[in-house]
Amino acid sequence: MDYKDYYAILGVKKDAAEKEIKQAYRRLARKYHPDVSPDDKEAEEKFKEISEAYEVLSDKEKRAKYDRFGQHWQQFGRGAGPGAPGGFTYETFGDFDFGPGAGGFSDFFEMLFGPRVAARAPSRGQDVETQIEISLEEAFEGTTKALTFSLDRNEPPKRLEVKIPAGVREGSRIRLAGKGAPGRSGQRGDLYLIVRMLPHPVFERRGDDLYRDVAVPFTAAALGGEIQVPTLKGKVTMKIPAGTQGGQTFRLSGQGMPCLNHRGRGDLYARVRITVPKRLTPRQREIMQELASSLGTADS
Repeated sequence: MDYKDYYAILGVKKDAAEKEIKQAYRRLARKYHPDVSPDDKEAEEKFKEISEAYEVLSDKEKRAKYDRFGQHWQQFGRGAGPGAPGGFTYETFGDFDFGPGAGGFSDFFEMLFGPRVAARAPSRGQDVETQIEISLEEAFEGTTKALTFSLDRNEPPKRLEVKIPAGVREGSRIRLAGKGAPGRSGQRGDLYLIVRMLPHPVFERRGDDLYRDVAVPFTAAALGGEIQVPTLKGKVTMKIPAGTQGGQTFRLSGQGMPCLNHRGRGDLYARVRITVPKRLTPRQREIMQELASSLGTADS
């Protein structure tokens, strides 16, 4: 694989803070997201490229390996492969990778990924933790992810299908009983998947609530009207009262994320972004000048 300068792709310096990296990704994602530029293959490839860069630079362990090993980071960051020390591998399913970090079974493995296991009893296998990344849409609907890994060099890689419930949050733990490291007695430990949410270019999540900006024509803001607001379930109609100001927020009840442990959904908060036409016809300009004059805002 060709070496890619992830810092240059996101347009940040090598000492950029985590917040700066996230801001750069969100800015570029809004520009190149397929929903913004449909049927634009170049934009689609650019979006994949910046998503790949963000996936590495937003993860402290992956970023450290990238900074240390440069173009060879993936040889160290993606596991040693079947038959090599540690033996934890992963595959890509859909658009997301389920990275390494599943054990401490050799000095080499611990050097790369750090110890992540905790023995619970001498006869029982060790528990293992690793991250799993999901999109906001997947968290909204619930999904099934495929994970391929090996915790023992003497075992062939295993493929698991993991059900992700709707409403999962950042840091949610999914326990797969008996899927951890093997023990001397034959009883395996558990595998814990730690959910990591990928940032969304449009929606911001706070708990079970969602926030997004919505474009409102200045005429609708002044006179009142209705607009269509895209949600994760589809478009809904939102009434705009006369005299609405830019930055004003409206709550759309039940249009947020599903609640993980009980029924119901959070809310969607729509922040008004007033839009002004860039071009006016002579008649429209005349009307605007008359309005400005009547409001006392015309040029003196």
